[in-house]
Amino acid sequence: MPNLVTVVRTTAAAALAVVALLADSPVPWLVAGYLTYWIGDSLDGLAARVLDQETRAGAVLDICSDRLNTGLLAAGLIVVQPDLAVPIAIFLLNFMVLDQVLSLSFLLWPIVSPNYFGQVDPTVFRYNWSHPAKALNNVGIIVAVLVGNIALAMVIVVVQISVKIASAVRVARLASGRVEA
Repeated sequence: MPNLVTVVRTTAAAALAVVALLADSPVPWLVAGYLTYWIGDSLDGLAARVLDQETRAGAVLDICSDRLNTGLLAAGLIVVQPDLAVPIAIFLLNFMVLDQVLSLSFLLWPIVSPNYFGQVDPTVFRYNWSHPAKALNNVGIIVAVLVGNIALAMVIVVVQISVKIASAVRVARLASGRVEA
């Protein structure tokens, strides 16, 4: 059931993003796409926990689906605010590469998803997968786009990348046994 929710929310949000890219007025379609993505992302995780159906494969599906939705919807943000293309591109590089590798690092330990990374390292968990960290991962750049402030957008992406790099270094050290949690 949770994986079905992931597939449905991913497909629906991706379709809305493509419609936004083709629309004369993309903003309502982007809003619908982001809401579909975020609500669906919350529902699939909730369903997995409530139904006791959390799996590592489901976590990987969720992580990859998040990247597809974010990439397509961010393309729509560039259409709306083309002057913010550089910070959005930097955000995408961070989220789709660095954050994805970091998110998939849970596979190095016997935990079911990044939601349990606190068992491996509470600090890395707090800065990457706690509820506030998850919310700030996407919302920060969207707020900058809505405000239309390139300086704010650049600050947000630099802070995000700094957190991800520091976290990735710590995870690499943890995985190699060079640091204790």
